[in-house]
Amino acid sequence: MTTPTLDILLESLESAKRRQPAEPYAVPNLWREGRTGVSMVDPFDYFSDAIGAIRASAPVGWDKVVMNGQNWSASATVYNLFVRYNAAFDHNHDGRISTEPLPCGFRETGTLLKAIAMLPYIRRMGVNTLYLLPLTSIGQVNRKGELGSPYAIKNPYELDETLGEPALDLPVETQLKALVEAARHLGMRVVFEFVFRTASIDSDWIGEHPEWFYWIKSGENLPPYCAPAFGDDKLTRIYEKVDKHDFHELPEPDEAYRNRFVPAPEKLTLGAHGYTGATTDGGECVIASAFSDWPPDDRQPPWTDVTYLKLHNAPRFNYIAYNTIRMYDEALERPEFRATALWREITGIIPHYRNMFGIDGAMIDMGHALPPELKASIVAEARLDAPDFAFWDENFDPSPTLKEEGFNAVFGSLPFVIHDVQFIKGLLTFLNRNGVAIPFFATGENHNTPRVCHNLAGKEAGRRRALFLFTLGAVLPAMPFIHSGMEICEWHPINLGLNFTDDDRQRFPTESLPLFSAAACDWENANGLEPICDAIRKVLDIRSRHFELVRCGDIGSIVQPYISDPALLTVMRKSGGKNLLFAGNSNFEEPVTGTMEFEQESMELEELITGQTLTISGHKLTRDFAPGECILFELPNTAQE
Repeated sequence: MTTPTLDILLESLESAKRRQPAEPYAVPNLWREGRTGVSMVDPFDYFSDAIGAIRASAPVGWDKVVMNGQNWSASATVYNLFVRYNAAFDHNHDGRISTEPLPCGFRETGTLLKAIAMLPYIRRMGVNTLYLLPLTSIGQVNRKGELGSPYAIKNPYELDETLGEPALDLPVETQLKALVEAARHLGMRVVFEFVFRTASIDSDWIGEHPEWFYWIKSGENLPPYCAPAFGDDKLTRIYEKVDKHDFHELPEPDEAYRNRFVPAPEKLTLGAHGYTGATTDGGECVIASAFSDWPPDDRQPPWTDVTYLKLHNAPRFNYIAYNTIRMYDEALERPEFRATALWREITGIIPHYRNMFGIDGAMIDMGHALPPELKASIVAEARLDAPDFAFWDENFDPSPTLKEEGFNAVFGSLPFVIHDVQFIKGLLTFLNRNGVAIPFFATGENHNTPRVCHNLAGKEAGRRRALFLFTLGAVLPAMPFIHSGMEICEWHPINLGLNFTDDDRQRFPTESLPLFSAAACDWENANGLEPICDAIRKVLDIRSRHFELVRCGDIGSIVQPYISDPALLTVMRKSGGKNLLFAGNSNFEEPVTGTMEFEQESMELEELITGQTLTISGHKLTRDFAPGECILFELPNTAQE
């Protein structure tokens, strides 16, 4: 009989305590008691007690949801954890996050053991799904920052060793198994994010399969390598054809750019700067680094730590551009051009993690940019003997097409409209008109976007905004989604991916970003504000009581009743003869008064968040909304606007 991995961790902690005297070790009270501040603990006792409490908790059954063939994702409430960052803490209180283990053998950067200790805190908010950013090994060459990007994957079958605690003297794989097992004890599912389009510039695959990568000529006499440039006329043609989904003979980069690429070399040399090879004419070639391929005139500098995988073997298309790695030219659809061995290797990755660690689902990084046939193979292979295995896609539109492809949820568009309530209203109108075929992430932020509290550091307006957006998302046919740190009003961006300004790029240089370097959320002081954990739990409790209504994504089920002030947002969810109404003030600095009108002349309704009574008189409900305030109430059919 296999020993539970949590028991293995406990035995290891007991053994380590006998070998190593404990040193003062600070932990945030939020992870333990739900309040700010820190406590000094014996780390061996702290983690043993946390694991013991999880093991002792009564197992919680899965939420049972059947919704027109959708799997468990329809009932997921998600906590998105970047372990290395979100589970980091200044345990010795020296004012910095060390990248080396402390003398006691525990790390200050985030680890899987600390993620286990955080699980009860996460579960108390009402979360039932843990979504982890990539955990795989990270390349060494051209690393960004101190630690490198988790998306610069050196080997997709190996884990990042820095996620393990040296004090445990256990393989990092055992520690990851323990995290999944602990989540199970608390009734939580676990989703990993996978990256199939790129690899680190020093990927382990290069040595055995150089043909899986793009190679370019190198040398002092050659200009610096960068993304291809397109003239205005060619750009216009590109956009016209892509908009029409016409991928026949897509405009190509110029000949000089294409000729920079060479066939994969037969002999390789691995040095301090990665792999080099010899071209047929005796010159030198290297792996081509990646860059932002869409839009094709994006002028970001090359992503020097990663490269694109060569998913097709077509001599004419031996180069990196939008038409070979995203908007695939129609000619690449021919089966003989598929990089069959590489596709087979990619489709085996998720089953490996499903079988070894027992994960419940996968988020596909840039899934919309994979060849459709490869994407279908990934889904089919992962679901062999596991039909309930969930797939989430980094796509913006929760369309029926994605549902037909086997996906259960998408990222969605909410983070891109939160800066203006009129844009939010436009998105809701779109969703009401087109319907929501699969849930999207109900979040105003992720690791690539500005935080909800961006430019509102330590301000009450940021806290109000975070709670406003979470409450709104909770009444939509979406997955409530907590990007770790949102609940403590974290404001510092993790990465400057989307919707950032040039001023932001000046303010937050690459080496300061948590995606690449050691950093931690302000778990000690919650950025000087009251955490919204309890408020999140209350909103989720209301959602659960109205779940059958909220989860409905039918056309016409997301109505915006009239309210007198444009700063106020209303959403009425309609399904099965029931109505749930949200009203909120999108002005996070000033109060706003608004009036709604109803068919019924007079009526009293219970406001579900506070329990207050709302009085309709003369067919009207007039309310003074505090900055950022939201209300929720049920509305009888006879009282509709």
